[in-house]
Amino acid sequence: MAAEDALKPFSRRVDPAALGYGLVAFMSLTMSQAEPESVHEGLLALPEVVEVHYTTGDADLLANVVAKDTTDLHRITKAILAIDGVDRTSTAISLAEVIRYRPRSLLHRLANG
Repeated sequence: MAAEDALKPFSRRVDPAALGYGLVAFMSLTMSQAEPESVHEGLLALPEVVEVHYTTGDADLLANVVAKDTTDLHRITKAILAIDGVDRTSTAISLAEVIRYRPRSLLHRLANG
């Protein structure tokens, strides 16, 4: 890994809850393999989709989504289902964050060999 790729943007430190988006959900998406570009573009157009990963298993993608409340999450879910190539979603709402994003522990391990 190149050293210049190690530091991510400061926006990673923004707390969506402080901006009014206190609900966090993880959405599994099943998509048409023929249209990945339209799915990617559609997800990028939704600012509430803050992170997406390709996954193994039943779903193709795992999206980290923030919302104001469950009504807002329903709106976001409908918008995601309207994206060409998204076939199905399954959503799990986060009740509480147990371990925060913590690269510091990894950095300590790497620094101490």
